[in-house]
Amino acid sequence: MGLGKGEAEMTGTCRPLIELLAEVEDPRKPRGKRHPFSAILALAVVATLCGAKGYSAIAEWGRNYGGTLALALGFTRSKTPCASTFCLAFRALDRLAFERALAAWAESALCASPLPEGEKEALAIDGKTLRGSAQQGALDVHLLSVLSQRLGLTLYQTAVSDKTNEIGAIQEVLAALVLEGRVVTMDALLCQRDVAKTIRAKGGTT
Repeated sequence: MGLGKGEAEMTGTCRPLIELLAEVEDPRKPRGKRHPFSAILALAVVATLCGAKGYSAIAEWGRNYGGTLALALGFTRSKTPCASTFCLAFRALDRLAFERALAAWAESALCASPLPEGEKEALAIDGKTLRGSAQQGALDVHLLSVLSQRLGLTLYQTAVSDKTNEIGAIQEVLAALVLEGRVVTMDALLCQRDVAKTIRAKGGTT
């Protein structure tokens, strides 16, 4: 999973995301593999961060940046995958395992980033409907997300069917977070007594 809060603070380091992606199980059959699965995930992450949307855009981004980047991301050859390879890989991907890897890296990055003396880490929990997701045929269009207000980094997110179901998902979100010594903010919909109790029980404040 990655560094825990205390370990990250002691080492002052952030575990490389590519190492965490390597721990996501490769769902592909052995026959016909040409590229390491962790490299495929790493390229998809980097291309998406640079604005690529969709398998074709990710594949094109990889081809445009050449062999040096491909080798740095863990590919064993300079030619990166085509769009169909990304499509097949993500269809078989364990989405929850992938999201856990991203969440573990985000927590590690947050802990490794110095917090100004006397200040507390602030986390914002909010729901947001993904713009354009319905038109693209996506099923999970509403996300309940946790954002580090200091770094602008998403620490955790889970899909809910609509805004009213955020209440049912909030306990799952809180269970996945490190809350000790942190301040949690959220909108009026989530300001429930049980939610506040859970946050305080895990050492956080609201």
